[in-house]
Amino acid sequence: MKHTPIFSSHFQNSVRVAVLFFIALTATCSYAQTTPSLLPLIQNPDSRHCQTLDGRWSYILDPMNNGVSKNGYFKEPTVDNKTTFKEYDFSTSPMLNVPGDWNTQKAELMNYEGSMWLKKAFLFHPQPDKRYFIYFGAVNYHAVVYVNGIKVGEHIGGFTPFNVDVTSQLKEGDNSLIVWVNDTREADGVPTLKYDWFNYGGITRKVRLITEPATFIQTYKVQLQKGSLRQIAGYVKIDGASASQSVTLTIPELKIKQTVTTNNEGYATINTELPAKNVTLWSPDTPKLYTVTLSTLTDTVTDKIGFRSIETRGHDILLNGKPIFLKGISIHDEAAYRNGRIFSASESRTLLTWAKELGCNYVRLAHYPHNEAMVRTAEKMGILVWEEVPNYWDIQWNNPTTYANSLNQLSEMISRDQNRANVIIWSMANETPQTEARNAFLTKLVNYTRAQDDTRLISMAMLRGDKSHNILSVNDSMMSKVDVVSFNEYVGWYEGDNSRIDQVSWQIDVNKPLIISELGAGAVAGLHGDASERWTEEYQAEFYRKTLKMIDERMPKIAGMTPWILKDFRSPLRELPRIQDGFNRKGLISDQGQKKEAFYVLQAWYKNK
Repeated sequence: MKHTPIFSSHFQNSVRVAVLFFIALTATCSYAQTTPSLLPLIQNPDSRHCQTLDGRWSYILDPMNNGVSKNGYFKEPTVDNKTTFKEYDFSTSPMLNVPGDWNTQKAELMNYEGSMWLKKAFLFHPQPDKRYFIYFGAVNYHAVVYVNGIKVGEHIGGFTPFNVDVTSQLKEGDNSLIVWVNDTREADGVPTLKYDWFNYGGITRKVRLITEPATFIQTYKVQLQKGSLRQIAGYVKIDGASASQSVTLTIPELKIKQTVTTNNEGYATINTELPAKNVTLWSPDTPKLYTVTLSTLTDTVTDKIGFRSIETRGHDILLNGKPIFLKGISIHDEAAYRNGRIFSASESRTLLTWAKELGCNYVRLAHYPHNEAMVRTAEKMGILVWEEVPNYWDIQWNNPTTYANSLNQLSEMISRDQNRANVIIWSMANETPQTEARNAFLTKLVNYTRAQDDTRLISMAMLRGDKSHNILSVNDSMMSKVDVVSFNEYVGWYEGDNSRIDQVSWQIDVNKPLIISELGAGAVAGLHGDASERWTEEYQAEFYRKTLKMIDERMPKIAGMTPWILKDFRSPLRELPRIQDGFNRKGLISDQGQKKEAFYVLQAWYKNK
């Protein structure tokens, strides 16, 4: 296949260059028969004409990468294994559910890291003047995609979506989709070799075959202009040979209709005003979403979009011009009860319902982009969101390949969720040590993000930099670059016991909003004892009581917090027998849904905020 996508703006060009450079340096399957199609993301796949490719997929485990060769498994020749030799066969191989991580589906795959080949056979009937794309919600971590034996695309990064153009590869009748997946942790990866969550491998989110007209609406942004409660500003980008077209924006409930004409690159800006009256701005109390439609002569895309502004003023975060305290909790993209990667809206809703019961109006989706259903479900429920890319701990800050990887994940996260009213913070990193290389790396990401989306705030979860043993502070060189100074603190858990909390005070010298992005202590649900005994529910509850009192009495004004964490989650770093057993136990709720005593302590505090 040969397809040259049309780009309309500097950010698409810059990301494409970065991805091309990244894949050229890192691809382990460089023997492709065609050049991979690196396309801008098709936004809002739920609004498109789709055929699901979810379901049962055949798989072949390939720990030694035997199928990565000139006669690789993607060719899938049909032989009888009697007169012709072959050592693999998808037709007789075991099967897995897609979407789904492989680790929790089969006991023997629980701790597997490496290569796997997955195959889906499907029927297809082409239509004239249509284009076809396979859209992956996420594949962890490196994916190479083949259709009918031909390589059509490649992607690196385990938490963001991507799509490949398969128009030229599909045929009438039976078709074969094969994906080589490798979740091996890499030193130059994002995240890198070591991190405090479970490495779920596989095709972990939905797979869809999208049908589009020859020229179609690829992406768009329809949001309130920065600093305004009435002015809508954004853009629309169409893709195809007839790039210059009329595009009509309609918001029927607000009686808005505007027609713009895209330029020769398919790009047009959008500028219109909300009515002076009878407009409900999105907020946690009023999570109003309006039906927004963009249409051309050949294509129509419909979305549900809310309108709100988010700004800072001194130590305050302003939502729709008014201060708001972010009553939050951190969440991992791991399902309750079964403890595997989330892939459905219902599993997302379970966690978000617990957050609402806790009293939250805000969640930190850590430490990587969560599934789109999580973000959209939170939006409907009136929950504000912090989204994050996995620049976690210490990655290879001087490595151009690592930077290109991080930039691509950031770009795909923003592209996917730039119309979500509840997303108010883009986070660049978590707990990264200060070096000149790190500063340069993160500064470039901050500058990129501001250029693409100035309607949201920028932050990162920082480490402390104390003034003295008992006067705690934050002193990170990135404080001048972000809109919100966020920091993690574990006084009373990793630093001393609960008595240490009573001994400290705080001085943070910055006139910006402050968010405590993490605080917490571990407890085993149902383990009881004295409040001085670690791992008991009583210790964790006392930690929260003392910490919340410290916040009320001895901390600068904070704009919000996201304690660590809503639910216990899997982590290979946490191996204390009969206590952790492979789980981080800082959850306010156990992995099986049991609320710990500390849940109710925080719930009562939030009720009074």
